[in-house]
Amino acid sequence: MEFRLLGTVAVATGSGELPLGPTKRRSLLAALLLRPNTAVPLVQLIDAVWPDDPPARARTVAQGHISRLRALLAQGGAEDYGVHLVTRGHAYVLEMPESLLDAHRFEELVRLARDQRDAGDAAGMLREALSLWRGPALVGVATNGPLRVAAHGLEEARLSAVEQLALRYGESGDHPKAAAVLHAESEAHPMRESLAAALMRALYRAGRQSDALDHYHRTRTLLADELGVDPGRALREAYTEILTGDGGRAGPTPAAEAVPLQETPEAAPPAGDAAALPGPRTDLTPDLLPRPPRGFTGRADELDALTRAIARPEAVVVVTGPAGVGKTSLALHWAHRHADRYDGVLFADLRGFSADSAPPDTGDVLREFLIALGVAPRELPETPGALAARYRTLTEQRRVLVVLDNAPATARVRPLLPAGPDCAALVTSRLRLDGLAVSDLARTIGLDVLGPCASAALLAAATGADTAARLAAEPEAAARLAALCAGLPLALRVTAARLAARPGPPIADLAAELADEQRRLALLEVDDTGVAAALHLTLRTLPRHATDLFSGLGALPGPEVDRYAAAAIAATTPAAAAESLARLADAHLLTERAPGRYAMHDLVRLYARRLADKAGQDGADPDLLPRLLDHYIRAALAATAAAEPDDRPCCALPDDPRPDHGTPRFTGRADAFAWYAAQRENLAAATAAALAAGSDERAWRLVVLQWPYICGYVRDEWAPLLEQGLAAAVQAGDPDAESKVRALYGWVLTEEGRLPEALAHLELAPGLAARAGDPCSEATALVNLAIALDRSGVGDASLGHVERALELARAEDDILTELLALEQRAGQLLARGDHHGVLASTERGLSLTGAGSEGLAVLRQITLRIARGTALSALGRPEQARTTLIQARDEAVARGFDKGVREANAQLAAYDDGTATRR
Repeated sequence: MEFRLLGTVAVATGSGELPLGPTKRRSLLAALLLRPNTAVPLVQLIDAVWPDDPPARARTVAQGHISRLRALLAQGGAEDYGVHLVTRGHAYVLEMPESLLDAHRFEELVRLARDQRDAGDAAGMLREALSLWRGPALVGVATNGPLRVAAHGLEEARLSAVEQLALRYGESGDHPKAAAVLHAESEAHPMRESLAAALMRALYRAGRQSDALDHYHRTRTLLADELGVDPGRALREAYTEILTGDGGRAGPTPAAEAVPLQETPEAAPPAGDAAALPGPRTDLTPDLLPRPPRGFTGRADELDALTRAIARPEAVVVVTGPAGVGKTSLALHWAHRHADRYDGVLFADLRGFSADSAPPDTGDVLREFLIALGVAPRELPETPGALAARYRTLTEQRRVLVVLDNAPATARVRPLLPAGPDCAALVTSRLRLDGLAVSDLARTIGLDVLGPCASAALLAAATGADTAARLAAEPEAAARLAALCAGLPLALRVTAARLAARPGPPIADLAAELADEQRRLALLEVDDTGVAAALHLTLRTLPRHATDLFSGLGALPGPEVDRYAAAAIAATTPAAAAESLARLADAHLLTERAPGRYAMHDLVRLYARRLADKAGQDGADPDLLPRLLDHYIRAALAATAAAEPDDRPCCALPDDPRPDHGTPRFTGRADAFAWYAAQRENLAAATAAALAAGSDERAWRLVVLQWPYICGYVRDEWAPLLEQGLAAAVQAGDPDAESKVRALYGWVLTEEGRLPEALAHLELAPGLAARAGDPCSEATALVNLAIALDRSGVGDASLGHVERALELARAEDDILTELLALEQRAGQLLARGDHHGVLASTERGLSLTGAGSEGLAVLRQITLRIARGTALSALGRPEQARTTLIQARDEAVARGFDKGVREANAQLAAYDDGTATRR
């Protein structure tokens, strides 16, 4: 039988725990167990059960519970263990061997451990004692009154045992284990200063000085915020010991070699003699660097660039890049390799992107630096200005490297920069900190994600030998893992940790899990460390307008965004959107691939989508996607008008357009084509998103509005996009839309040599356009059908289609479509030898006014000139033919119309006996 107080109050027997029942009964038992073999008056038991306001029948109820406890104990065979619950007057005694009580055994083991000389034996006893705890003491009893006080006392005893265990580990030289034991308790009891002090010393002795100082600052901030008090003596002493090297450090600087920074008592000046204060120690070599990063690999180019940049006098170098890209690792690796070039190295984590602690006060960092530089604690100036002045004075004549990690802003960095010409500062930040380039001529080194080979190398380096062997045995799966981490070192390290924790399953299994975009971010998290956590901290530093846009970008269907698309997403102006994009790029959440065009890293995109999905669950803006789609439609309409100024718009905005938040302007055909090229992937993704959202009216428009670019690059794999456009037009039940898509799709298939497929679309297109009442679309469809039919030879049917197209285009005064029909008709008549007919057709085409200076109109007129020159030659008019062909060729050269240049030169070559050269 065992009585338990160290966790849920219980009585364990060989057949299981006794059913103690309600809270009041457990409270009575706990009150008796806290004073075993001692008479506990009934009135005190009542106070334990009803600490505030006992009922009138409290005595009767308590006696009833006592009776039930007796029965339960008897049922569990208590007498066999010498356990009896007896009445003595108005009191009750739980007679029992105290060895049956877990709290008693805990106390005995702790006492025995305290008497052990051997640290290992003591640690073993303390571990056994702490193993008796199954959770907080006295769970399941009254939560206030005497029992609450008792629970607090037991917890204090447990914490004291934890501190003793850490102390014994330290005596054995196992400082990392001591730190691990203390860390969990310090997180649970953040304002217990003795724990914090012990953890700081353990971290310091384990070679983690920066972590020790960081814990001090977090605890100091918490005490100030929660209690309004400063750290107590124990915490302050631990802090000073670490700063002065008196903490018995077991790390890069052995404890035996640590030089105390305080002056000896004999060197202290007489009281009040300020002039006699000794100066700072100049024989010290301060080293505040944390340990070098483990598993560091690659980055040779960046390390070389850092070496070159920091070789300048008064060098300030900013290493910047996205969260998790390895800025701190690079800086620490370089600093450890080059520390011997300096008289000392100072380090401070400015915690600009920390989840659980505020950035350290600049004055506190300066105090740490001054003490490390040899200033005795009692000599430290009081005010921030005086601290900064003393720091500048000390660094003016020394060669010091200062490493400032995780800088949140330029203003936090400037007071910590050293003053001497031989000093250097190395700053890391997720932000660019361009202000340092202005004020301190800082050089910036951008850190990007790793390439495939470097990613694989880091994945192997960050794992143990066994896991590295597994990676080598499954090279394809290892390469897939590295690719899914998208070259981000943080993601690679988390993946390495997961591999090490899963020694059994094949690596390909984890790769398959990571391939699931819905789970990838979750798998790239370990505890509170991972990609999503790092990105969350970056976003916390940005203004609301930037974070709102970032969340909206999670719904972005394409790979890139410009200020106009961003304005549509955020329902703001292009200028405001540009500012938000710049802030996101400055924080490396976006990358500016080309001027004004931004893209996301794959893992950042997944995080943005997670935010967008969450916003959707919370009621996101339902107009976000329609706004973006309508922006692309407006922009494509403007691009089409600039590329083909003589053509009529092939469609209008949808019937329910969203407000215009800004549309780009195009100066001409080249400008429009540049936009089409840059936006091709975005437009394709927007089409797919429109289809998925059931917005068919927008989907087909996004396809047909690309027709000028499709015509210019007809063999550039347009079929998948046109198939989507056709599906949208059919689903919309719009014959005009279906006609336009089929006519364009059929023409593309014709140019690809897929005539049967082309004719399947082209034979339907004219009738659909006629049913929709669109003569211009009908004319275009008829010409495209004729083009396909003529590939098998010009027949009466195709001649009739072109003749009908000419009638329709002239009736609508559609110059561009009429030129298209005349171009086709001239080719048909040449094929049939009707050269006079060719002259009539080309004369009509070349006489059309308003043909403009850009677009397909002028290119079609060039083609008509070539056909005219060919016909003139056949009719025996060579000089006119040559003049016409030269004019066509020169215009084609001026327009960059390669096909026209080739065809004109081919005809001219025949007249020059093969001596004509192509331009």
